Amino acid sequence: MNYCITRTVSALLLGILLFASSAPLAIGQSKPQRPSSSTGDGKKNDRPKPPTEEEIKAAEEKKRLEEMEKNAVVDDTVEKIDTNIVTLDAVVYNRKTGAIIQGLSKGNFAIFENGIKQEISAFSNPEQPITVTLVVEYSKWSEIFGRAAGGYFEPGTYEVIRPVAYFLSNFIKPPNDYASVIAFDLRPTPITDFTNDPAQLRKTVDLLLRNQPAFRENNLWDALKFTIMGGVGDSVVLENSKERKANYDGMMKLKAKRKAIILVASGIDTFSKSNYDEARKMVQEGGIPIYIISTANLFCKKYCDYLDPSRVMPGTPDRMDFIQAQNAMNTIAKESGGLHYPMTFEGEVPGYLEQINALLRNQYSLSYDLAEQRKPGTRHKLEVKVDVDGDGVFDDKVYRVQHRPYYVAPNPSANKKDKK
Repeated sequence: MNYCITRTVSALLLGILLFASSAPLAIGQSKPQRPSSSTGDGKKNDRPKPPTEEEIKAAEEKKRLEEMEKNAVVDDTVEKIDTNIVTLDAVVYNRKTGAIIQGLSKGNFAIFENGIKQEISAFSNPEQPITVTLVVEYSKWSEIFGRAAGGYFEPGTYEVIRPVAYFLSNFIKPPNDYASVIAFDLRPTPITDFTNDPAQLRKTVDLLLRNQPAFRENNLWDALKFTIMGGVGDSVVLENSKERKANYDGMMKLKAKRKAIILVASGIDTFSKSNYDEARKMVQEGGIPIYIISTANLFCKKYCDYLDPSRVMPGTPDRMDFIQAQNAMNTIAKESGGLHYPMTFEGEVPGYLEQINALLRNQYSLSYDLAEQRKPGTRHKLEVKVDVDGDGVFDDKVYRVQHRPYYVAPNPSANKKDKK
C-alpha cells in the first residue's frame, strides 16, 4: 500500500504553535495534586489552657459511647447500608447560538433518574480551576495517518502533538490548574503526573517532539482503562524513577472539583485486553467527561475508498475500521458527558480546544442522595432539565444541558478483580 503523500503544510503554523510556549522559565519539580495550605493563626508556643465545661462534657460523652460500643452485642441479621451520593456536572448552553449560560442557581435545575425526579442535595456554581489528563495516541499508525496532512515537510505525529501542546500552553493556568499527559501505543505510559509547573509541561511536549513512535499498536481501550481506573504501569517518564513499574492512580480516585479527559487519537484499536463494551461501562461508571479530538479523518477522506476489507493486508485498518472508530468515539464522548470533535485539518484545533476549555470552566455540580442501594452494576438513566427564566417551565427547546446520561451502580467485586 502506498502512503506517499503530496500535500504540504505551512511550517509557520508549527513554529507559532509549538514554540510560543518555549520562553525560558526555571525548571521545577511537579507539585502535588492538592497543595496543602496552612490553617494556623500564626501564633507560636501557646500555653496549655484548662478544658472548658463543654469540652469536659464532650469527653465524658465520648467515653460513654466507647464503653457502650465495647459491650455491644453484634446482630448479624442487621444489614449495613452505606449512603450513596450521585454527582454529575452539567453545562447549559443555547441550542441555536452555542452561548454558555452562567449565573444559574439550584432552583433552575431538576434531576430525573429513570424518569423519577430526585431531590437535589448539593449544588455548586462553576469554579475556575480544572484538572485534566491528556491522553495521546503515539504510535506508528499515528505517524502514518498524520502524513496525510503533513506530507514530507513534518512528522505525521505532529497531528496528535499539536492539540496537546496548544492546550498545555494556552489553557493550563498555574497555580490552580493541573494537567497530566499519558501517551499510548502498545501500552499507556505516563509522561508527567499531575503538575501545575509550566516547565514540566514544556518538557512533556519537548519529549514527544524529540522521540519517534516505537510500536504500531494502538491499544486504545487499555489506555482509557488505565487513565480512568489506574493500575500498575510504566513509571512516570519525567520523574526519572529507578523503578521500572509503579502504581498509577486513575482519574476516578482523583479529588478534584473540575476534572476531564482530553483524548487525541484516531479511534483505531488493535488488540487491547479490554474490549469496546468494557470501555463503555467504565466510562459510564466513571462519570468523567471525555472530550475527543479524533485524528486520521483527512487520511480516511483521501484513502478510505481504496481500503476495501477484502484487499488490505492483514493487520491494516480498512474502510469499516475507520467507520467503526468514528461511531465508537461518538458513543464514548456522549456517554461520558463530553463531546467528540472529528478533526480534518489542523486549523480546526484551536477552536475545538477553546470550546473544551469554556465547557470545563462553566460546569454546574449537582448531587442527589440515593434513598436505597442500587443493585451493583445496574445502569440508570439520568436527565437534567433547566428552567432558565424561573417560570416553572423547562426550557428544553431553547437550551441544552450537557451531562453524563447514565449512573452505573458501583460493583465492588468487579473493582477488586481489576486490581488483581
